[in-house]
Amino acid sequence: MAGSILRLENIKKGFGGVDVLNGVSLEVAQGEFVTLLGSSGCGKTTTLRIIAGLEQPDSGRVLLGGADMAGVPPERRDVNTVFQSYALFPHMTVEQNVGYALKVRRVPKPELAQRVREALALVQLEGFEKRKPSQLSGGQRQRVAIARAVINRPKLLLLDEPLGALDLQLRRQMQQELKRLQKKLGISFIYITHDQEEALNMSDRVAVMKDGLFQQIGPPEEVYSRPRTSYVARFVGAANILHCNVGQVEGELVRFANAQGSGAFLAQGHSFQPGEPATLAIRGEQAQAVKGLDRSVPGLLGVVKEKSFAGGLLRVTLELAGGGEFVCSRQGLDSDLAPGDQAKIVWEPEHAWPVDLEPAGGPEGEGAEAL
Repeated sequence: MAGSILRLENIKKGFGGVDVLNGVSLEVAQGEFVTLLGSSGCGKTTTLRIIAGLEQPDSGRVLLGGADMAGVPPERRDVNTVFQSYALFPHMTVEQNVGYALKVRRVPKPELAQRVREALALVQLEGFEKRKPSQLSGGQRQRVAIARAVINRPKLLLLDEPLGALDLQLRRQMQQELKRLQKKLGISFIYITHDQEEALNMSDRVAVMKDGLFQQIGPPEEVYSRPRTSYVARFVGAANILHCNVGQVEGELVRFANAQGSGAFLAQGHSFQPGEPATLAIRGEQAQAVKGLDRSVPGLLGVVKEKSFAGGLLRVTLELAGGGEFVCSRQGLDSDLAPGDQAKIVWEPEHAWPVDLEPAGGPEGEGAEAL
């Protein structure tokens, strides 16, 4: 990757005989915002700690600016970390917290004062210099932690779920501010979260982790619209997963049939043969439940189980004829569907995306399910 600032090469790490990282590789460009997205225990925090030098890998290499970081302690790496707890000194003022690292390095007082002013201006905290952390809101404390982290002008900033303690409205506001700040500074950010919306909104690229491996790395729109695995499809955007058997193949159009009904999907660069199994991911917002469709119309048969509102969408959960559930949210808020109604689930072929099968007995189970 041109202008690479960080390179992880086949990093492996275990604790107490349990493998936590199973060979992760990642390259981050100068000025790029990359998010490690995954559930608790997937290995994202361990990856961050290895980059920072707080943990040493069992094998593999960490290259920062082209230099191998083997044996290099955290304080000698051009990396800073912002933690969820912020870790501010409660007895110090805002300006003392922000300038602490420069004071330790014996930066001359006029330069220190100037750089503190610049850092506070970046995070829009002018006028808060004399306040203590206890006199700040959660969002303001988070900004102080970021100002303290960027004042040294590191090559790389690591952020370990820094918005986790904030309420939803403030989180969304701070997402925008963090992205603005990152672009203004031109510093590479590696951000950790288990919040898919946060990852999709903020990142240049998203790396989805599971069981110590990256399942998929790519731009947010690619990870969302073209997931490679069933796990990515379910974790990012809560897709419905459908197992089926291929029927006819007509160029890029693939027809299928199973216990739930029939339908079609586009091969999207994949090759399918009649009779072989396939696994599809279908987003709820790209599928619609309709009453009274003729039996000749392809689609999955189901019975409406419940209706619920999610923001500006109406979510309809159906129990499929062959078992399992399917969630649709494409119908309007004024839909007359009611629990107990029979309906058919339909979608355009381009909205059913083929994904890889997970091992037998995996979390998808039989039929279709939405998580």
